[in-house]
Order: sequence, then structure tokens, then C-alpha cells
Amino acid sequence: MRADYDSLAKTIASLTSGETDEIALMATLACELHHADERFNWTGFYRVTEPEMLKIGPYQGGHGCLVIPFSRGVCGACARTQEIQLVDDVDSFPGHIACASSTRSEIVLPVKNAKGALIAVLDIDSDLPAAFTPDDARALQSILDEVFSAV
Repeated sequence: MRADYDSLAKTIASLTSGETDEIALMATLACELHHADERFNWTGFYRVTEPEMLKIGPYQGGHGCLVIPFSRGVCGACARTQEIQLVDDVDSFPGHIACASSTRSEIVLPVKNAKGALIAVLDIDSDLPAAFTPDDARALQSILDEVFSAV
């Protein structure tokens, strides 16, 4: 089953309406996104907790890495550039951090608050190679932008 992003966006909007707590929003999104698509084996947030540093936030799936510097891995690249990272083969990504050895592909998106400041990245891993498309990137970024525009 693949995510029906239109329906998912409506469900998430309904669940998060009026909420401004970042952690509550991240927890709700991680749960809803993770269970919406069979490609998603790990779905979660890494929060910006200090300059150039990400720490694990709400997630669904197996254990994640606890700390990721902006200088390392796919999540770090997203945080550093504030651009979506769409990686078809994690083994070919320089400096990839293998939190789970089964991960084959990954998409990481920047999460910004209403002021445009980076507050986190959304990381979704798949055990399938080339699991994510530009359509996934657009739909997921749209959901993130809508939900966190009130924070």
C-alpha cells in the first residue's frame, strides 16, 4: 500500500489543527506517516537541539541514531543545506550513517517553523532500493510546511 497523500494531508490537518507544540506535532506525524505506506520502515524526526547538531525526536520503527552532526550522513546533509535529500542507494551516499543495516534508500526533508528557521528534519528509511520519488518529496514537504507553519 502506498500513501494516499491527499487523504493523509486531510487526516493530519484534522489531527493537528490548533496544536503548536513541536513534539506533539512530530509524534503525530511520525505515527500517521509511518502507517500510511508499506515502503516506510523507519519514520521519524531529528531535532535541532544546538548549533550544527541533531538529536533523535519522535519516531516509529526500530532504534534510531541518538545524535547526528550536521556534517554527517543524509540527515546532516539535509540540515546543512536545508534541501530535500532523496537517496536511492544509501551505500553510495558519502558518509552515510547506518542506523539500521537493512536500510536501502532514504528521504530526508527539512522542517521549518513559521519564521523559516530549521527546527528538525524528517527522515524516512526504506528497506527497498529507490523507494522514494520526487512526488513523495513534494507531497511530504507540503504536509510538513502546512503543519509547522503555526509553530
